[in-house]
Amino acid sequence: MRAAVIVFPGSNCDRDMAVALKAAGADVTMVWHKDAALSDNVDLVAVPGGFSFGDYLRCGAIAAQSPICKALVAHVERGGYALGVCNGFQVLTETGLLPGALMRNAGLKFICKTVDLKVETSVSAFTEGYNAGDIVGFPVAHHDGNYTADAETLATLEGEDRIAFRYTDNPNGSLADIAGLLSENRRVLGLMPHPERAVDAGHGGTDGQALFRGLLGQFAQA
Repeated sequence: MRAAVIVFPGSNCDRDMAVALKAAGADVTMVWHKDAALSDNVDLVAVPGGFSFGDYLRCGAIAAQSPICKALVAHVERGGYALGVCNGFQVLTETGLLPGALMRNAGLKFICKTVDLKVETSVSAFTEGYNAGDIVGFPVAHHDGNYTADAETLATLEGEDRIAFRYTDNPNGSLADIAGLLSENRRVLGLMPHPERAVDAGHGGTDGQALFRGLLGQFAQA
C-alpha cells in the first residue's frame, strides 16, 4: 500500500502516523500542505492530528482550504481511501468529505487520556481487523472532539452502519457517543482518538495495530 501523510503547520502527529503505517508495511510519503497534487498511485491519504494553523478561525477550517486538500477531495471522489485522525477528522468534516462537525468539548476542557471504544462495525477496510463489539483502548488528546450532526444525518449514519467506533464512557459530549464514522462508500474514516498512538507495547498498548493491518490487507488482496 502506498500512503501519503499530509503535513500542515501545527501538525504534531504526522510522524506518529507515518511510523504506524510503515510498521504495518506501507510505503509512506510525507506531503506538504502547499503541494497541489498527490501522486497518481497513492492508495491512502492520512490527515494527522495536531493543531493545524493553530486552530484559528475553527479547527480544521483553514487547513481545509490548503491546495493539497483539493487533491485530497479529488482522490476520495475517484474512490481513494482517506483516514483523518483528531484534527484530521476535523479537516475531513470541513472539506465535506464526512458529515457533521466537531465542536468544543462539553466540559470545555482539553482531554488527554486513553479511552475505551466499542467497535460498531467490522465492515470496512479500517475495521475488518476487529469484530463488531470488540472493546479497544486508544488515546485521545483534544479540545474540540464533540461530534454533532442533525437528526437526519444521525439517522443516515445509524441506518447505513457507518458509525465505526463509539465511546464506552463519552469524554466530550459527542452525539450518540460517536468517536469515528465512515463515508458513504466506506473508504473514508474520521476518528477522534489516535490509533497511531496505540501500535507499540512500549507506549502503553497495541489495539491500533489491527486498524493499520486491516488497511494493508485490503491492498494485499487487490
